[in-house]
Amino acid sequence: MTTNEIKNLLMSMLTLDEVYVSSNVNHIQIIAISKQFTGMSRVKKQQIIYAPLIKYIANNSIHSISIKAYSPEEWQIYSKFI
Repeated sequence: MTTNEIKNLLMSMLTLDEVYVSSNVNHIQIIAISKQFTGMSRVKKQQIIYAPLIKYIANNSIHSISIKAYSPEEWQIYSKFI
């Protein structure tokens, strides 16, 4: 799967304000920002992002994945350090 395909899938399946997808060989990195993540645990946020990707992980279209999910307020703080 390409980074654009992953981004389009996540944007169409989830309520996200923004999503950034990058790839380093077979490792996919996802940064997702959504109001729905406010007050959620890190694990719950990751579960939400994993859900539409699970079949692609299972069939090895996606080999390795790293997910960072933020509320808009968390993203404002985190993005200053990038």
